[in-house]
Amino acid sequence: MDRLEKLCVEKGMRMTDQRRIIARVLSGAADHPDVEELYRRAHAIDAHISIATVYRTVRLFEESGIIERHDFRDGRSRYEEAPDVHHDHLIDMKTGKVVEFVDEEIEALQQAIARKLGYRLVDHRLELYGVPIED
Repeated sequence: MDRLEKLCVEKGMRMTDQRRIIARVLSGAADHPDVEELYRRAHAIDAHISIATVYRTVRLFEESGIIERHDFRDGRSRYEEAPDVHHDHLIDMKTGKVVEFVDEEIEALQQAIARKLGYRLVDHRLELYGVPIED
Protein backbone atom coordinates (compact mmCIF):
# COMPACT_ATOMS: atom_id res chain seq x y z
CA MET A 1 0.00 0.00 0.00
CA ASP A 2 1.49 3.36 -0.99
CA ARG A 3 1.53 6.56 1.09
CA LEU A 4 -1.55 8.16 -0.48
CA GLU A 5 -3.60 5.00 -0.15
CA LYS A 6 -2.61 4.72 3.54
CA LEU A 7 -3.73 8.31 4.12
CA CYS A 8 -7.10 7.55 2.54
CA VAL A 9 -7.58 4.52 4.80
CA GLU A 10 -6.50 6.52 7.87
CA LYS A 11 -9.15 9.15 7.03
CA GLY A 12 -11.78 6.40 6.87
CA MET A 13 -12.30 6.56 3.13
CA ARG A 14 -13.82 3.57 1.41
CA MET A 15 -11.15 2.41 -1.01
CA THR A 16 -12.62 0.95 -4.18
CA ASP A 17 -10.29 -0.63 -6.72
CA GLN A 18 -10.63 2.46 -8.92
CA ARG A 19 -9.81 4.87 -6.07
CA ARG A 20 -6.84 2.67 -5.20
CA ILE A 21 -5.52 2.92 -8.77
CA ILE A 22 -6.00 6.70 -8.87
CA ALA A 23 -4.21 7.03 -5.50
CA ARG A 24 -1.31 4.94 -6.80
CA VAL A 25 -1.08 6.97 -10.00
CA LEU A 26 -0.95 10.19 -7.97
CA SER A 27 1.63 8.76 -5.58
CA GLY A 28 3.81 7.64 -8.45
CA ALA A 29 3.62 10.93 -10.32
CA ALA A 30 6.91 12.78 -10.57
CA ASP A 31 5.09 15.72 -12.15
CA HIS A 32 1.93 17.67 -11.31
CA PRO A 33 -0.69 16.01 -13.55
CA ASP A 34 -4.09 17.46 -14.37
CA VAL A 35 -7.27 15.35 -14.31
CA GLU A 36 -6.98 14.50 -18.01
CA GLU A 37 -3.47 13.14 -17.51
CA LEU A 38 -4.50 11.26 -14.36
CA TYR A 39 -7.33 9.74 -16.35
CA ARG A 40 -4.96 8.64 -19.14
CA ARG A 41 -2.60 7.00 -16.66
CA ALA A 42 -5.35 5.34 -14.61
CA HIS A 43 -7.25 4.23 -17.72
CA ALA A 44 -4.08 2.53 -19.00
CA ILE A 45 -4.15 0.40 -15.83
CA ASP A 46 -7.92 -0.21 -15.74
CA ALA A 47 -9.97 0.53 -18.85
CA HIS A 48 -13.16 0.64 -16.73
CA ILE A 49 -12.14 3.89 -14.99
CA SER A 50 -14.14 6.81 -16.34
CA ILE A 51 -13.12 10.45 -16.45
CA ALA A 52 -16.07 11.19 -14.12
CA THR A 53 -14.64 8.77 -11.55
CA VAL A 54 -11.28 10.52 -11.73
CA TYR A 55 -12.92 13.94 -11.25
CA ARG A 56 -14.96 12.70 -8.27
CA THR A 57 -11.96 10.98 -6.69
CA VAL A 58 -9.67 13.99 -7.12
CA ARG A 59 -12.32 16.23 -5.53
CA LEU A 60 -12.71 13.79 -2.62
CA PHE A 61 -8.94 13.55 -2.10
CA GLU A 62 -8.60 17.34 -2.25
CA GLU A 63 -11.46 17.94 0.21
CA SER A 64 -9.83 15.42 2.57
CA GLY A 65 -6.51 17.28 2.43
CA ILE A 66 -4.72 14.32 0.87
CA ILE A 67 -3.76 16.16 -2.32
CA GLU A 68 -3.28 19.80 -3.23
CA ARG A 69 -4.60 21.60 -6.29
CA HIS A 70 -2.46 24.13 -8.11
CA ASP A 71 -3.26 26.58 -10.87
CA PHE A 72 -0.02 27.28 -12.69
CA ARG A 73 -1.68 29.73 -15.13
CA ASP A 74 -1.97 27.15 -17.89
CA GLY A 75 -5.76 26.91 -17.71
CA ARG A 76 -5.91 23.59 -15.91
CA SER A 77 -5.83 22.50 -12.28
CA ARG A 78 -2.87 20.30 -11.48
CA TYR A 79 -2.39 18.05 -8.48
CA GLU A 80 0.22 16.67 -6.16
CA GLU A 81 0.22 14.77 -2.89
CA ALA A 82 -0.08 17.10 0.08
CA PRO A 83 3.59 17.39 1.02
CA ASP A 84 5.04 16.54 4.43
CA VAL A 85 7.61 19.29 3.99
CA HIS A 86 6.75 22.70 2.56
CA HIS A 87 8.14 23.55 -0.87
CA ASP A 88 7.59 26.22 -3.50
CA HIS A 89 7.33 26.01 -7.28
CA LEU A 90 9.11 27.51 -10.28
CA ILE A 91 7.15 27.10 -13.50
CA ASP A 92 8.96 27.12 -16.86
CA MET A 93 6.70 29.25 -19.07
CA LYS A 94 8.05 27.67 -22.26
CA THR A 95 7.67 24.00 -21.39
CA GLY A 96 5.25 24.00 -18.46
CA LYS A 97 7.76 22.03 -16.39
CA VAL A 98 7.30 22.55 -12.64
CA VAL A 99 10.40 22.65 -10.47
CA GLU A 100 9.95 22.22 -6.73
CA PHE A 101 12.39 24.02 -4.45
CA VAL A 102 13.02 25.04 -0.85
CA ASP A 103 14.89 28.22 0.03
CA GLU A 104 15.45 29.05 3.70
CA GLU A 105 16.19 32.72 2.95
CA ILE A 106 12.82 33.14 1.22
CA GLU A 107 11.06 31.35 4.09
CA ALA A 108 12.74 33.61 6.68
CA LEU A 109 11.92 36.74 4.66
CA GLN A 110 8.24 35.79 4.44
CA GLN A 111 8.13 35.24 8.21
CA ALA A 112 9.83 38.60 8.79
CA ILE A 113 7.42 40.44 6.49
CA ALA A 114 4.39 38.93 8.19
CA ARG A 115 5.79 39.78 11.63
CA LYS A 116 6.63 43.35 10.53
CA LEU A 117 3.03 43.79 9.40
CA GLY A 118 1.72 42.41 12.70
CA TYR A 119 0.90 38.86 11.63
CA ARG A 120 1.97 35.34 12.43
CA LEU A 121 2.35 33.49 9.15
CA VAL A 122 0.33 30.25 9.13
CA ASP A 123 0.53 29.28 5.46
CA HIS A 124 1.67 30.51 2.08
CA ARG A 125 2.28 29.53 -1.51
CA LEU A 126 5.04 30.85 -3.68
CA GLU A 127 4.98 30.30 -7.42
CA LEU A 128 7.68 31.76 -9.61
CA TYR A 129 7.19 31.92 -13.38
CA GLY A 130 10.18 32.12 -15.66
CA VAL A 131 11.84 31.23 -18.93
CA PRO A 132 15.25 29.63 -19.27
CA ILE A 133 18.18 32.02 -19.50
CA GLU A 134 19.58 31.67 -22.98
CA ASP A 135 23.34 31.26 -22.81
